[in-house]
Amino acid sequence: MSNDVQGFSFVSRALHWVMAVLIVAMLFIGIGMVSTVSDRYTALLTVHRPIGIAIFCLAVLRVINRLTHRPPPLPASLPALQRVAAHASHLALYALMIAMPLVGWGMQSAGSFPIVLFGQTELPPILPHDPHLYAVLRQAHTIGAFALFAVLLLHFAAALYHGLVRRDGVLESMTTGKAQ
Repeated sequence: MSNDVQGFSFVSRALHWVMAVLIVAMLFIGIGMVSTVSDRYTALLTVHRPIGIAIFCLAVLRVINRLTHRPPPLPASLPALQRVAAHASHLALYALMIAMPLVGWGMQSAGSFPIVLFGQTELPPILPHDPHLYAVLRQAHTIGAFALFAVLLLHFAAALYHGLVRRDGVLESMTTGKAQ
């Protein structure tokens, strides 16, 4: 197949891979949180909150980076439906990377739970105390986590498809920064 894919910048690749590790870790931490009623819940939540805020901050940086450093074009040989799927999945990933931490922060605020970053440093609440709103946001956070997991699986499958089947340089553009 013809190779017309250029690589992503080092900053784009670094943000991508750091966030990938953090998001996958958060999904496992979240699963651990909802599957336990032991003291581990508090420990997991103590880790979950600051990582969520870190993901939010990195996602904002990613949006800025993407707006100032256009991603390389998709291969010209990529079918139209796959182009649409690629753009839609990236839009969904960016939306979820920003929405999930905000929904979590809002949920904790509505439940009157502090967001402790480290030590005594807390974030201010972004919503007033409201048990009903807390329940709604908790459900939204759960649905968002499942959606994020689904989109991540599709993203991973697409990366493998490009790297192992099409061999069109798309995977390499995010791993090494160079197309084959």
